[in-house]
Amino acid sequence: MMGIEWLRPSVFFGSILYALIGVLIFWICFIVIDKLTPYDLWHQIIGEKNLALAIVVAAMCIAIGLIVAAAIHA
Repeated sequence: MMGIEWLRPSVFFGSILYALIGVLIFWICFIVIDKLTPYDLWHQIIGEKNLALAIVVAAMCIAIGLIVAAAIHA
C-alpha cells in the first residue's frame, strides 16, 4: 500500500525535478531533430498541413518521451 509516501517533500520535489529534467531533455532532442531535417517542421505541419510529416513527428515525440521516461525511471 502506497499510502501518503508520495507526499513527503523529498519524494514530491524529486518527482517535480525529474519531470522538469525529462521535459528539458525532450525539448532539446526535438530542437536537434528539427535542425537536422532539411525543412522547417513547424511550417510544414501547420502551414502546409503535411499530415504525413505530422504523424512522423508525433511518433518521434512518443519515442523520445519513452526513452526519457525509461532513463529517468532506471
